[in-house]
Amino acid sequence: MLALRAVATALLVTLPLSAQTAPDWNARGAAWWSHVQYLADDKLQGRLPGTPGFELATQYVVDHFKEIGLKPAGAPDSYLQPITFHSLKLNSSKSTVELVSPSGPTQLAVGKDILPSAHVAPGPLEASLVFIGYGLRLPVKHMDDYAGLDLHGKVVVFYNGAPARLQGPLRAYSRMPGQRWKALKAAGAIGMIAITPPRPLPGPAPVVDPNAPKPGARPVAAPPARPTIVIADPALDTLAGIRFNASMTPATADKILAPSGHTLAELQPLIDAGKPLPAFDMKTTLKATTVADENPPIQTHNVVGLLEGSDPKLKREYIVISAHLDHLGVGRPVNGDAIYNGAMDNASGVAAVIETAKLLAAGPRPKRSILFIALTGEEMGELGSAYFAAKPTVPKQEIVADLNMDMFLPLFPLRYLEVQGLGESTLGNDARAIGQLNDIEVQFEKQPEENRFIRSDQVNFVAQNIPALAFKFGWTPDSPEMKTFNDWVKVRYHQPSDDLEQPIDKEAAAQFVSYLSQLAMRVANTTTRPSWYPESSFAHQ
Repeated sequence: MLALRAVATALLVTLPLSAQTAPDWNARGAAWWSHVQYLADDKLQGRLPGTPGFELATQYVVDHFKEIGLKPAGAPDSYLQPITFHSLKLNSSKSTVELVSPSGPTQLAVGKDILPSAHVAPGPLEASLVFIGYGLRLPVKHMDDYAGLDLHGKVVVFYNGAPARLQGPLRAYSRMPGQRWKALKAAGAIGMIAITPPRPLPGPAPVVDPNAPKPGARPVAAPPARPTIVIADPALDTLAGIRFNASMTPATADKILAPSGHTLAELQPLIDAGKPLPAFDMKTTLKATTVADENPPIQTHNVVGLLEGSDPKLKREYIVISAHLDHLGVGRPVNGDAIYNGAMDNASGVAAVIETAKLLAAGPRPKRSILFIALTGEEMGELGSAYFAAKPTVPKQEIVADLNMDMFLPLFPLRYLEVQGLGESTLGNDARAIGQLNDIEVQFEKQPEENRFIRSDQVNFVAQNIPALAFKFGWTPDSPEMKTFNDWVKVRYHQPSDDLEQPIDKEAAAQFVSYLSQLAMRVANTTTRPSWYPESSFAHQ
């Protein structure tokens, strides 16, 4: 059990406890769990945005923010920041993809040979194809896969990977569709086709989907023909202007490579060795028509509460403590259960936000203000955080940090804490300092290949040049905790079994809330704003 040290309380003034009083972890754990129990109950039907269950979850958070004494910080005089999502579904029967080469035309089967995105500019397309290796342009890493190439008016084809020398969060961040399209659009391209490799994951096999915003992330356990969800505000469309956007598997890639005289087998040794790939003209014209059916718009909202700071100057700066409120709703039944409750993903994180707000509001006020946010649309592509980070309800330039919870997974005692983003900004120093005060060993990501730092809502704050951290309970290699963690991912991640029946260490969850509260207080009371380390790739956005 953690021993909160007197110095932590005295110096950080984080908790409404005397230095001599040991916290009642059992009671605090029960309080945290009570929120999880409500939010992950079957009556909320998996908290899918736009459904009555999500509205119940929203009202629950609003009620607790009010009870705690947080000020409304959404729309004027409201805890809610309204957002509209558009829902598009690819009409496979009306969409066509044809390759025209010197040897003649080849029809690709939509949904089998190639999977186009529904979110493209309307109308038929005819354009030349060019292969551009990994399709990366990263000046900060002196990497440019399309240097010297004329991409104007062309659709580019790339292998959705990266050379071995590109490591860390930037490896995945640069491959996000919006980031990649930003560079390609500037170079004159009008569309893109990703050859997406299969990826060994500890759970159900992935479905190739160009709409998936999390590189390498496993899709939800729902039919592959699920709709594409996007923010309705055109100013926030990260794929604006794209005429064609599709994905292929390596199994079908040779159908598009064949006219060029190249094969994937020829490229595979370079890919396996993490070496650069060649660029070449594909000697093929793409003729495509993408037809999308539009579903009714989804009206949803972020929930935002404010704990105003005490310092006359610093209170105009803000720390965000965030967690996504949504989950997957009702989907494909597994063992007779069709409700995807999302207890750990992410009722647990929202419960931590509420309990952290309660702790901080009950004690001496932090110098900086703190925004507590329950975000919508994370499972649809981090949409709620994308909206808030781009259009915050406070001045964007005054948001100094985001501390995000997404599946922090209190499955065992809190001895180790994985802090994603630990090596990217000065927030890492703060995270380590609070860990030392509480006898918690702060760790770098244990599975960096999973790219977790850019796979949840913190990525949208990072994209706005705001330093961020995210958290998961840590473990040591080959330990029972490692097995427990990996087994959870295999069995419960994005499954109906992520419910209230699973074993959880509630006291450890309460101890994490205490850690988070102290960390927020330290960042709030430090005179200097958090900043990127000079060696961080995000320092050069």
